[in-house]
Amino acid sequence: MRIKQPIASQKEPTIALINIVFLMLVFFMIAGTLAVPLDKELRLIETTGLDGREPPDTLVVHADGRLSLQGKPLADAAVFLATLSADELKVVRIVPDRALPAKRLVALGNLLRQGGAGRLMLVSEKGLK
Repeated sequence: MRIKQPIASQKEPTIALINIVFLMLVFFMIAGTLAVPLDKELRLIETTGLDGREPPDTLVVHADGRLSLQGKPLADAAVFLATLSADELKVVRIVPDRALPAKRLVALGNLLRQGGAGRLMLVSEKGLK
């Protein structure tokens, strides 16, 4: 009588694959950088004590559509355009409230362009995170 030898099951080399992937990960972490590091002697400015003020000669548009210039209310965009010189009309700055609907902002932009404004710039907040 012949005894059958047990068939050896072949195991997948998953541990070897995990080791290779881990070594590749370590290699790329050491060999490459995502961004050039800042100069170690560079000191960034701190903005914690600054007040949020609009730049001068900038039209402020509130969430409800009200317009103001340097803290004073304006009747409409034509009054704002009348206060600007020909050089200032080349670039008009607008500070919109973040809750202002986009349709109102686009309509205001169209009115300013029709009134003689050349280039419109939106002033926004930018955070470094």
